[in-house]
Amino acid sequence: MDPKRTTVRDVRRANRSVLLSTLYRSGPVSRHELAQATALSQASVSNLIGEMVAEGLVEEAGSVDSDGGRPRILLRVAPGFGHVIGADVGETRVQVELFDLAMTPLAKAEFPIPSTRPAPADVLGYLRDGLASVTAQSGTDPAAVLGFGVAVSGVVDGDAVVHAQTLGWDGVPLGAMLREITDIPVLVDNGAKTLGQAEMWFGAGRGARHAVVAMVGTGVGAAVIADGASYRGAHSSAGEWGHTPIVYGGRDCRCGSRGCLEAYVGAESVLDRYRIANRGKRAPGADEESALAAVIAAHGTRAGAQVLADTAGYLGAGLATLVNLFNPERIVLGGWAGLALGQALLPQIREATARHALRRPFEQVTIDLCELGPDAVAMGAATLPVARLIADGGARGTAATGAPTAATRSVTRRRR
Repeated sequence: MDPKRTTVRDVRRANRSVLLSTLYRSGPVSRHELAQATALSQASVSNLIGEMVAEGLVEEAGSVDSDGGRPRILLRVAPGFGHVIGADVGETRVQVELFDLAMTPLAKAEFPIPSTRPAPADVLGYLRDGLASVTAQSGTDPAAVLGFGVAVSGVVDGDAVVHAQTLGWDGVPLGAMLREITDIPVLVDNGAKTLGQAEMWFGAGRGARHAVVAMVGTGVGAAVIADGASYRGAHSSAGEWGHTPIVYGGRDCRCGSRGCLEAYVGAESVLDRYRIANRGKRAPGADEESALAAVIAAHGTRAGAQVLADTAGYLGAGLATLVNLFNPERIVLGGWAGLALGQALLPQIREATARHALRRPFEQVTIDLCELGPDAVAMGAATLPVARLIADGGARGTAATGAPTAATRSVTRRRR
């Protein structure tokens, strides 16, 4: 097959994409700074920015003094150009949030999940109700919503087909199901990867080219960033860090294997280890989040101290594997349980990582906590349609329902 010919329209769209990416990730910036950052000519920048200002996609955002000349006008992607919605299909709740293009949260809906293995039809109902709730709360016309990003557990491939062993989902056609309930363009991805994108764009990962964003909740996963781009593997399943074995023949894991990292540091597993250490008495709490908080608060007891020390050790061993395998410059620990444990145990986790990692790559990495909080998975899901908009040069269109393409996963700066 002959390679597709590059047309003038293709080049124009690509150049608009480069400008939008720079504005979105680094703005507000001036036209002069855009030309320097993208290597586009001043004439091209002025022409393309003029188009996007006329479309309402880009707007002025103040000015700064220049060296001896007129003040330079700063530009940004217009927050009100459209709205995006992100959903976090977690293992204890479904959370749906609506944002403007500056990722300011405008409305939110949450639905607890009563079962640890929810039926896909039940999850679909929560997503449908969440869409209706956030658009009604904010008074947003669904036609003004640029896209609906959905973050799920497990592997997402093809047309948003989800394989989540821990949920009992085997080839669930979530994309096709979502098309039955909404006309809003939909993108679906793994929750750890959406958390990673949010932290790389707006949080603790900003500025890093090689990073791992580790998510610890009920489940455990990671987003691997290599040279500024998400590493997904051959079929988008890279980053299943929680199912790397750390103890041969160890504790049973929800995936069906034994000795997985998740079986030691996932919230459900930490609570079970505490129950065993506490002579069969469970940590108090109405849900996993409050029970884990109780375990952390019990650090002064024999059972609490032992479980927390062991958890820091297991997490450090798991992080050391990431250090040795990927040589990242930065590891960011997040997820609701990761944040709770990290806030209490980060020095011990770093020490444990140092004990298990090779010395030189450990000297080259920093280990920090996520900056965007426990709701960052939903925010990351909402960045999926933003990335699609940027990759398409700002054109409104129907997004595919499958896992993000290479263009939407990493919007890079190209020279023209």
